[in-house]
Parts: sequence; structure tokens; C-alpha cells
Amino acid sequence: MPGANPASPSVNRRRRRGRLLIVGCGDVGMRVLRQLAGRWTVFALTSSAARVDELRAAGAIPLIGNLDDAVSLGRLAGLADRVLHLAPPAAQGRTDERTRRLLQALSRSAVPAHLVYASTSGVYGDCGGARIDETRRANPSNDRAWRRVDAEEQLRQWGRVTGVPVTVLRVPGIYAFDRDGGHPRERLGKGLPVLAREDDVYTNHIQADDLARACLLALMRGPAQRILHASDDSELLMGDYFELAATMCGLPAPARVTRAEAPGVFSPMQMSFMNESRRMDNRRLKRELRLRLRYPTPREGLLAVEE
Repeated sequence: MPGANPASPSVNRRRRRGRLLIVGCGDVGMRVLRQLAGRWTVFALTSSAARVDELRAAGAIPLIGNLDDAVSLGRLAGLADRVLHLAPPAAQGRTDERTRRLLQALSRSAVPAHLVYASTSGVYGDCGGARIDETRRANPSNDRAWRRVDAEEQLRQWGRVTGVPVTVLRVPGIYAFDRDGGHPRERLGKGLPVLAREDDVYTNHIQADDLARACLLALMRGPAQRILHASDDSELLMGDYFELAATMCGLPAPARVTRAEAPGVFSPMQMSFMNESRRMDNRRLKRELRLRLRYPTPREGLLAVEE
């Protein structure tokens, strides 16, 4: 038609790009950004003005907002067609008011097409070392885990009411060689012991870049109102995990202490992890998201650093 100004191919590509909001763009969120490599338009909510330049350099559009201040979340409504919720609850109480405020903000305009939430395996409490799948009933043993259960319930109920598919990833211990505070060599370097083998507990792990891949696949393929174990294939006692890391990093193996000795050595927070033992079944993650773990056990992942 004369006078028509058809959109250029570059304009059409921009229109087709997905729009993602990352809430709580810490280490895992930054890995998601690297893996997307500019293919989507990504907004990153941060409560720290000091992180604006870092987020922008990583390819995100920074948004200043605080999940503890509902007024500051007004710009989130209708902003993105997918939301990745990585923000932890506050440090007190048994409910997650931060998630409540986020959902209120998202509900003020067109709701997203999908929401993924990174929860914690701690919602199960102690399972006595049993191998568990996602049908296992949550049984939190502390307020920290109760807050996560509350967040999961809020999100799944919101999804049912609004029609938004919500996928919950229950995440165990995250590690990576280049993750601050997230590699066993740091604890080994402090000379901290582990439990004696007869007192030890099973722990579960996921390499941080594999978790970022799981988050992205969940945003695209995650079933509605579904829980998935974002865990690797390993079944390691905690002490064996640290001994493996010591061997791979060329560090001395940690000393062993009995459970009776442990309260005099470890903090209450550390003891809470040593009072829970479980082995997470990840078959649903691999089947439903079609995720192929790059680091199926810590043996492959402990020294890995992705470009």
C-alpha cells in the first residue's frame, strides 16, 4: 500500500523478544542473565542503588524497588510476560510477606504468562535419609522453612485464581567454584569438622549454572502449579561431600566429630542442617523440563567455571 511503513525485520525481532522480570537478582539471577546473552529483555528488581551499574553491565534493565515496601513495587505491574522469583523471605516470622507484596503488585495489571519460584528443600524437614520425590508432604522443622512453605502456598493459590502457571523449584545446597560463600573449600579453609560417619546425614546439591538452566527451562516448559526438585543426581553424606571437595582442591580432609560433640562446635544454624537427612529424587525435573545436567554430581561440578 502506498505510504505504508512496514516494520523492519529488526523491529519485528524486538517485538518478539520475551520480557523477563527477575526478582532477587543475586548470583543465580546473574547466571541466568549470562545464559540468556541478550536474547530476552530482562528487568532486574534490586533494593540497592549500588547494584544498578552491575546489573546494567550484565544486560538487565535495573529497577529500584524493595519487597518490604509495597509502594516501591508499582512499576512491576504488567511489565514482563515471565517472572523469576529468587528473593528470599525476611528473616523473621512464619509467613513470607515479601511474596505477598510481589503478588499484589503483579496483580494490578495484566498478569504474566508464567512465574517460577526458587524455594528450598528445607520444607521437608528431616526425612531420616529416605529417598523422596515431590509427593512427600512438607514438614518444616524451623521458621525459616515455614516461610518458604507459606510462599509456595501463596504462589500456587495465586496461580490457580489468576490462571498463571506457577512452577516451584525446591532447591538444595547451591555450589559453584566462582560463587561467593558457595563452595566447600571456604569451609574447609577454616578447618571446620564434619560429623562422624555413623552420625552423618544425606545432603543434596545443585551446581549454580545447572540451577540457572533449570530456571530458564521452567520459565518455558514448567507445568502449572507443579513442584520440581532442582537437585543433581548425587546421593552423598555431608562428610563425604566435604572430603571429596578437599581431595579435589588439594586441601586436608576435615576432622570428624560425634553428634554429641557437634553442638559445641557448630552454630545453631549449622546444626539445623545436620539434623535433616534426605535424598531428593530429580526424575521429574529431567523428564518434565527435559534438562540435561551439565554437572550431574559434585565430582563434575566442584572445579568447573563456565565462561
